[in-house]
Amino acid sequence: MAKLFNVSSSPHVRSEETTRSIMMDVAIAMLPATAFGVFQFGLHALLVIIATVFACVVSEYAFEKVTKKPITISDFSAVVTGMILALNCPSEIPLWIPMLGGVFAIVIVKQIYGGLGQNFMNPALAARCFLLISFAGKMSSFTLDGVTTATPLNVMKTAWKAGESNLGVDLMAMFIGKIPGTIGEVSVVALLIGAAYLVFKKVISLRIPLTYIATVAVFVFIFGRQDLNFVLAHICGGGLIFGAFFMATDYVTSPITPKGQIVFGILLGVLTGTFRLFGGSAEGVSYAIIISNLLVPLIERYTLPVAFGKEGKKA
Repeated sequence: MAKLFNVSSSPHVRSEETTRSIMMDVAIAMLPATAFGVFQFGLHALLVIIATVFACVVSEYAFEKVTKKPITISDFSAVVTGMILALNCPSEIPLWIPMLGGVFAIVIVKQIYGGLGQNFMNPALAARCFLLISFAGKMSSFTLDGVTTATPLNVMKTAWKAGESNLGVDLMAMFIGKIPGTIGEVSVVALLIGAAYLVFKKVISLRIPLTYIATVAVFVFIFGRQDLNFVLAHICGGGLIFGAFFMATDYVTSPITPKGQIVFGILLGVLTGTFRLFGGSAEGVSYAIIISNLLVPLIERYTLPVAFGKEGKKA
């Protein structure tokens, strides 16, 4: 009888997917937005991406070499961090600034806390917030066709606060990407192509992205303007689509419970809407995701399913 039973340690459910394969899929999914950003903004945008990825990979290798830890650069997580950070930067930014951000993301946010899987917030977004605070002018200066200009969200917020009926934005241009902004956030269609790839490969679920985007839409409709164009401009503008599909879905810093993911998406949407409408900046995606990352343990604590057969709390 003893031969009929085999006792083994968890996990008992296994998958052929590896960290490397997942990270490679995420990197591939960002290629349409990357290609459009380089096409839109030129060679310097490509140099920003290459330099930032290089800084992240070298930082990870150097830190692990010095601390005598296993070298993990082959898992592509540092590459993904570098790509996300670079795509969140203006195209004309001096190369040393995103490279500094890459070092901060890998060493301070990721490796010091134990490496991949141990970081309590998204390293790329933490680095972007660090750069926004440290180099506000450089990180908020955007150009299009060689001309420095305001982003559609800034234009729209100014018009909305002034009570003007004309928002001053072109929805089709925002959808295609012919607008000023960071390298990777401008083209909604390119981002959606990448998002569709991630969903097709089952790398991400739509639970967080759709809840996040829907909450932003409802929030700006109620507290902003009861105007479909206004709502659509907020959805297409800034880093909402990029953040919803590529950053809020990060395995390490988002809830694992289905109910928790819904709560997480709602929290993201409320914070983003609050920052955009009532904050000093027209954007708010990065700060919303970072703050929500910090609340993930609390969200999971109250949304963890009760084990089958476990008695519930007595009234």
